[in-house]
Amino acid sequence: MENLYIPATNETPEINFRFSEHQLHVSGESYPENAMAFYAPIRASLHNYLDRTQAQGAVEAHFSLRYFNSSSTKLIRSLIALMHDSAQAGKRIVTHWYHDPDDDMMSEFGNDLKDEFRMLDIRVVALETA
Repeated sequence: MENLYIPATNETPEINFRFSEHQLHVSGESYPENAMAFYAPIRASLHNYLDRTQAQGAVEAHFSLRYFNSSSTKLIRSLIALMHDSAQAGKRIVTHWYHDPDDDMMSEFGNDLKDEFRMLDIRVVALETA
């Protein structure tokens, strides 16, 4: 599979999906006008990747979002749900949820994901500020 890279804009996060390294990175802010259209190719790529991968180690997902709107929330959850389904089928998936240490809402969202998707190894990580 060819890697998927979508540069960040003012309204959309950077997507860097390196299939050969078994890593997905989502970072920035997410409030696109049409969240479904933005996330559709990411969801399709993740679905195809998870169906085909024979990763020896863990598949890793890194989410470092400063802000996302309610439409994005649903689609981020759908990405996590895809990974959760794959973990239930036996794949080892580690998900890193990074947040600003002062952002209680982002921390809480990460912990909610951890509680909801128990088959995933979700690590909620406060980023150190300089």
